Amino acid sequence: MLIKRAVNIVRFQAIHQIVLRVYGVYAKNPPMTVIAFLGAGSVVFTRELLADILSFPELRDVTLALHDIDPERLETAEAIARQTADQLGCHPMIKATRDRRRALEDADFVINSIQVGMHEATVRDFEIPAKYGLRQTIADTLGIGGIFRALRTFPVLDAIARDIEDICPDAWFLNYTNPMAMNIAYLAAKAPRVKAVGLCHSVFWTVHDLAELLHVPLEEIDYTGAGVNHQAWLLRFEHRGESLYPKLDALLAKDPELRRRVRMDMYRRLGYFPTETSEHSAEYVPWYLHHDAEIERLRLPVGDYLRISADNVAEYRAVRQAMINKEKLDLTRDATEYAPQVIHSMVTGTMRRIHGNVANRGLISNLPEDYAVEVPCVVDRLGVRPERVGALPAQCAAVNRGFVNVGQLTVRAAITGDKRMVRQAAMLDPNTAATLTVDQIWELCDELTAAHGSLMPEALI
Repeated sequence: MLIKRAVNIVRFQAIHQIVLRVYGVYAKNPPMTVIAFLGAGSVVFTRELLADILSFPELRDVTLALHDIDPERLETAEAIARQTADQLGCHPMIKATRDRRRALEDADFVINSIQVGMHEATVRDFEIPAKYGLRQTIADTLGIGGIFRALRTFPVLDAIARDIEDICPDAWFLNYTNPMAMNIAYLAAKAPRVKAVGLCHSVFWTVHDLAELLHVPLEEIDYTGAGVNHQAWLLRFEHRGESLYPKLDALLAKDPELRRRVRMDMYRRLGYFPTETSEHSAEYVPWYLHHDAEIERLRLPVGDYLRISADNVAEYRAVRQAMINKEKLDLTRDATEYAPQVIHSMVTGTMRRIHGNVANRGLISNLPEDYAVEVPCVVDRLGVRPERVGALPAQCAAVNRGFVNVGQLTVRAAITGDKRMVRQAAMLDPNTAATLTVDQIWELCDELTAAHGSLMPEALI
């Protein structure tokens, strides 16, 4: 008996030593983080994300799985990834594939920046409504442009969600694709098991720009934004415990040129600063774009995103040529994007507070349940945890509800296949309703549906 017990003790000690050695290796060399990029051919954005990710010491040996359906853009994205890694002196594993399912293998994080239809679809979203007299500035979030961009994107989101559920069900889906709120709301309805969060820099850059305007150090400002993406509100905007709004009021009172911006005009009338640019904000409300005098007063660049989109195409070509010429990339960054911060926090346990877009499950009490809202979120090893905000100021929630109505009907149209709901969403859009008759709205939707053709959900064609 004693001999048997001694043998068992020796065996236990041997096994214990093996476990310790294995655990020690695991602790020093945990499984490699796998990050899949969908729409990696958005090369300028991909370059910025890669630079941010690989600048973290803990993420220098990640696996980067690049996916795009365009072979030339994918080739360019791979060259950028390898050049970025070389310049930063790190050694990630890089693979590029046109097979989305292969890109998703073992993924811990999926960064989505697809643009369905690319520049050509954007041109249609501007030129066809312009024939009816409808003015748009950006057209990627709300309005006719936002509705049809969403409808083009939903079928691809469906396929991505199915692949994630099948291949990497524990992965976090980090969405950058617009229209942000509609896309997150659609995923919440169609694929609730996918751990999706929408990431947008608008709250951060709003505070950054106001800090510069008011000559206050950004790092000393405490702020909270909440609402919907591209139309959230700075509910808290303080420096050392005191509101910065009186300082902004004083600046506006003495600077008439500063008052010639949509966001400043909205802030003066609503009492809370909106968190997206004036160009964006102008087309989310019924007050500005159909008045020539307001366009002049507020210096609104109608059709501005056509220029931005064309510039993006030109920048892609320039970056591709730079890769062919084996030139160094400019990797300087003013600030780190949210996705790299989220990934770093989940991998290392470093706690951060960001603003993210998630389904409204009791987070903002006076906006509809389940539609996507933008709220503060805590991020660490446990994931992204949104904070409950409660009720928005009544006037802010009222403006948001006009925004949400359009998105809810667009999502519902795609889920049910009800073509009338697409037209009803357009009828409820603030800028469209202020500009066109109901007959014109229906005719415009018919024409855009035909123009986008097979990019649209089959049931809505």
